[in-house]
Amino acid sequence: MPVPRPLPAAQKGFAVPDIPTPNPPAAALRSGSLGTADIAFFVVSAAAPLTVMAGVAPLAILLGGIGAPVGYLLAGVTLAVFAIGFTTMSRHVHGGGAFYAYITRGLGRSVGVGAALLALVGYNGMEIGVYGLLGTATRDTVHALTGSHLPWLPVSLAGLLVIGYGGYRSIDFGAKVLGVLLVAETGILVLLAGGVLLKGGAHGLSLASFTPGNVFVPGTAAVLAFAFAAFTGFESTVIYRREARDPDRTVPRATYIAVGFLGLFYAFVVWIAVQAFGDSHVVEAAGKDPAGLFFSAITTYVGGWAADVMHVLIVTSVLASLLAFHNAINRYGLALAEEGVLPRALARVHSRHGSPYVAGIGQTVLGAAVVLAFAAAGADPYDQLLLWVNTPGMLGLLALQLLAALAIPFYFRRVRHTEGVLRTVVAPVAAVVLLATAIALVITHLDLFTGASATVNTVLAAVVPAVFLIGLALAAWLRRHRPSVYAHFAAEPGSDPAAAPAEPAALARD
Repeated sequence: MPVPRPLPAAQKGFAVPDIPTPNPPAAALRSGSLGTADIAFFVVSAAAPLTVMAGVAPLAILLGGIGAPVGYLLAGVTLAVFAIGFTTMSRHVHGGGAFYAYITRGLGRSVGVGAALLALVGYNGMEIGVYGLLGTATRDTVHALTGSHLPWLPVSLAGLLVIGYGGYRSIDFGAKVLGVLLVAETGILVLLAGGVLLKGGAHGLSLASFTPGNVFVPGTAAVLAFAFAAFTGFESTVIYRREARDPDRTVPRATYIAVGFLGLFYAFVVWIAVQAFGDSHVVEAAGKDPAGLFFSAITTYVGGWAADVMHVLIVTSVLASLLAFHNAINRYGLALAEEGVLPRALARVHSRHGSPYVAGIGQTVLGAAVVLAFAAAGADPYDQLLLWVNTPGMLGLLALQLLAALAIPFYFRRVRHTEGVLRTVVAPVAAVVLLATAIALVITHLDLFTGASATVNTVLAAVVPAVFLIGLALAAWLRRHRPSVYAHFAAEPGSDPAAAPAEPAALARD
């Protein structure tokens, strides 16, 4: 799936005196709450596989033909290469800031502060825009099942409250909810696959989708752009390090499981869609009714009742994605509040649930403000709220992946370690090249994500560098006016802040 402004409260945080908080919060996140499966559920749920397949895969088939499944495999391989260095870094950098902590330790505090602001905007963009999708998906489901017309805004606002409550509860509560919803949404796609395989597809099963002649076609670049977007959020495994059991093992395992599952599952399901209509007819079917392609297939091979269930599960898929991103955002807000960059109040943790509930309340209020602003302007919930807010969020997270990959070899060049050169140099450098290519593909095909004019697309793409530059300006302000906060930024938990590593020589002068 393809950003609003950063939290307005962040500006108030600049006025906080540059001294340590005298009374740190008594409550803390629930350490040891999450296993490998729990973290994987958060990550895969954020990707919303059913929504991606039913809503986006038909467009990939329309543009890339029957070779579209390979695009998802290639995206998965690229992100697996990135994960090699990324998970290696997770064993050495333990801060709750994930992306910005890694980037800070490799590229310096100024770049790290810019990355932190970009992470806030990126993750908020990925979540808040999806409230527009929740409203339209629920509206369409109600209409398909009952013929009634439901306004989108009350649904989106109700969704904000539901997700806010989910983030308020304990992290293991959220993991259980996401586990159920994820099994349900993947289950309906497996049911479709079973029906197609048992009946042998439209004209017999074929592997033509994987032949070079069908993969290397002009539309493959567009398919790759869609495919990379479909993985957005997979890197959030490291955000849950403080709540994971045996994080040095759990986080890498969850990351590889998430990337491997999404890459293989996406490719398999798209191939199933091709078989459902046949190699020679699927592109035509996708062109006639892209939004109904999967519903038509499951009606034919399983039954009309299954199409009704799929409509409902798309709504729950969107809710699962929202909850996963909401939890990730809350933990970024918590980390930055603990750093002293955001107001200290956002660092409060619930005494019973162990959740960063104040950060969650702030995120919910921000989401409601953006949703209501779009509604007041008469904007379309899908074409504008979803696409215009989601797209720069997606670009922001891709940019963070690129910066993190770039930071890895710089970090390991400056510290003593026993990691191999494959993990610390070869894989990260390869990931930089592959991710830069992915970003270029997405930007050059941005009109496919937004359906907007060139002017609108230029503005949406410009949000990412603009936010990063504002972050660099914030870093300069912190360095001059709050030097203690700047000097201790992204320091290792439990370490002496004064012993924080120096910045790389090239950046120390910033």
